Amino acid sequence: MSEIYQAFKNFVVYRFNLHEDSEDNDLTIESIKKNVEFRGANLWTLIFAIFIASIGLNVNSTAVIIGAMLVSPLMGPIMGVGLGIGINDFDLVKKSLRNLGIATIISIATSFLYFWITPLHQASSELLARTSPSIWDVFIAGLGGLAGIVAATRKEKSNAIPGVAIATALMPPLCTAGFGLASGNLYFFLGALYLYFINSIFICVATFVIVRFLNFPKKEFQDKAYERKVRRYIWLIVTITTLPSVFLAYRIVDKSIFENNAEAFVQEELNFKNTQVIAKNYKYNEKGHEIDLLLLGAELSKQQIDTLKSRMARYKLNQTKLSIRQGLNAKNELDLSQIKASILETVYQGRPTEQKTASTYTRIEQPIPDIRAELRSLYPQLKQYSITNVAVHHLDTNRTDTITMLVGRFDRALPGAEQRRMAVWLKNRLKVDSLQLITQAD
Repeated sequence: MSEIYQAFKNFVVYRFNLHEDSEDNDLTIESIKKNVEFRGANLWTLIFAIFIASIGLNVNSTAVIIGAMLVSPLMGPIMGVGLGIGINDFDLVKKSLRNLGIATIISIATSFLYFWITPLHQASSELLARTSPSIWDVFIAGLGGLAGIVAATRKEKSNAIPGVAIATALMPPLCTAGFGLASGNLYFFLGALYLYFINSIFICVATFVIVRFLNFPKKEFQDKAYERKVRRYIWLIVTITTLPSVFLAYRIVDKSIFENNAEAFVQEELNFKNTQVIAKNYKYNEKGHEIDLLLLGAELSKQQIDTLKSRMARYKLNQTKLSIRQGLNAKNELDLSQIKASILETVYQGRPTEQKTASTYTRIEQPIPDIRAELRSLYPQLKQYSITNVAVHHLDTNRTDTITMLVGRFDRALPGAEQRRMAVWLKNRLKVDSLQLITQAD
């Protein structure tokens, strides 16, 4: 048994040894320190990269965004903070934080300038993707930071560091923050900074872990009292850095688990023949979560609703409130007087619209992307929406067309110009030729 254990131990040490082929620690420290400073060529490179990334986000070009991330030198000061904490170099920590702050402010200012003067003001899907961090962003930042510092400590530099720059995506959130400022959208600004904060913290923590694991030489001080003071400051920075990251990670994980459980509950339990869920909203809140559903069709009885509530425990939704709204005519959840004048009434009630050209309408099943996060970011006043593809059958010509229809309920009336912009964005986002947009206001 001991021989098997020893053989397994030798295998693990041989395959996973980070000390083998590692660069001299002093050379690695000097290499990281060189990339901390933002001045001269480094600063101009950052500005050019920000402009490139802003253009890529503006025109929704993934290739351009990736190119900008390869050029970006933002990783330097973040790794410098982690290195300084790991080797007790308080001067390096201060220098790295100062340069990171300068780089962050200049990046946001540069992207703000671009988005302020650009004629393209629509928020692309690439921009919207940087406003709502998820648990995957935490994993990517942490694992990317580990890969980056491991690659930086090797004698032979690989292509891992450029890959880390792409994976952790430090630059797009800063550009999105600039877009939020230029467009006056505080949600975009804060959401993007939130993602940038997550990425920076976890890269820093990953650098600190690997530096300590590889036993980098710690800075010694002649004055022991000063050394204790520096050590207290460094541990204070470690605590300030780590605690928010743990809290953020927990919040993101908990929210993701709740939304997945809620989606599974709705998909599996609200599967009725004559009743359809046309809008759903999962509200994550520390005081208590809520699943808000809008139903269309045959009304559920109180017994059926009670049964649904009793089954929520199976999906780990014990402390979640279930709100079901149905009977649209009685509760005036949707204004059917507007729907009567539109094509949507024929989908809901099965009656052809009175038009000069006789037509009938049939709902058809085609994949529609999940755009909830994007709509939530672009239109915070949107409370619920329903979207479907419909086949339009022209009885007089035997021609069949397909249109996409979206009904949205807002907490206040949406101006006509904003409705037209929303329709244009939806057509581009959904990649459809014909779209019917109907807005309702409370």
